[in-house]
Amino acid sequence: MTTTDIPAPAARKPGATPAPKRRPRRESQGPAWVFLSPWVLGAIVLTLLPMAVSLYLSFTDYDLFNPPRWVGLRNYVQMFTEDPRYWRSVVTTLTYVVIAVPLQLALALAVALALKSMKRGKGFYRSAFYAPSLLGASMSIALVWRAVFNDGGTVDNLLGTGGWVNEPGWALLAVALLTVWQFGAPMVIFLAGLQQIPGELYEAAAVDGAGKWRQFVSVTVPMLSPVLFFNLVLQTIQAFQVFTPAFALSAGKGGPADSTLVYTLYLYDRGFVASHMGYASAMAWVLLIVIAAVTAVLFGTSRSWVFYASEGDR
Repeated sequence: MTTTDIPAPAARKPGATPAPKRRPRRESQGPAWVFLSPWVLGAIVLTLLPMAVSLYLSFTDYDLFNPPRWVGLRNYVQMFTEDPRYWRSVVTTLTYVVIAVPLQLALALAVALALKSMKRGKGFYRSAFYAPSLLGASMSIALVWRAVFNDGGTVDNLLGTGGWVNEPGWALLAVALLTVWQFGAPMVIFLAGLQQIPGELYEAAAVDGAGKWRQFVSVTVPMLSPVLFFNLVLQTIQAFQVFTPAFALSAGKGGPADSTLVYTLYLYDRGFVASHMGYASAMAWVLLIVIAAVTAVLFGTSRSWVFYASEGDR
């Protein structure tokens, strides 16, 4: 067939209108909003609205018994310049974070490595190590912990160091150890990450003469860095909000000598004991800003030490 045999397209009659193009059918979003409405209402009523009220109260003098009275930035000025206990709570919280987070992550990673190499009983030990995390930071567990570290408790009988909860130099460590003991959640996450590391990498490292420690530093840590970063961010945020262990071990006083006066415990004291809800609201917003800033710093520095496999394929 030649080009002359191809029929020409039929000419459109003069004055004829082109056929209208069919528009794509738009699906209704009504059902989606119906299913989302419980979450949206919950977010507005239980989160956004209380946050807005708290922000307003942070600029007022409010004692739960009288209407709020606008005072501007007085709560923030008093917090930063006139309240020495506030700064003690800041130092105590930072000390707690520096002690508890690294110890918890190190223990969780060590146990995850041990479980990964186990041949038998892995499921039992994984459940046993995870069980304390299911209990959470409950008051009952904290009270048991207080009995263990009190005068005449298990630690005193074994080490003869006296009651840790009554010694200013040891009380905060007892609070931190309660958090470290509940390492099950990061351990499970580490174990899942370890199981995703290809075995060929370890075989190649062994062929090159790398020992166990070198394999851990050069293979395990880089490949596990995204999981390590996730656990670091999560546990750091939780550490800044620690409350129940410090409250239980110090009977709500932050003692001895304010050694366990963490930030949230002092916030509770100002708000619900002293009835200075405006001051407590200001403390809450400062804590929110600090946690957001620390999280942003962690994300900013992660570019230099967190390795993603997809980046290596580019």
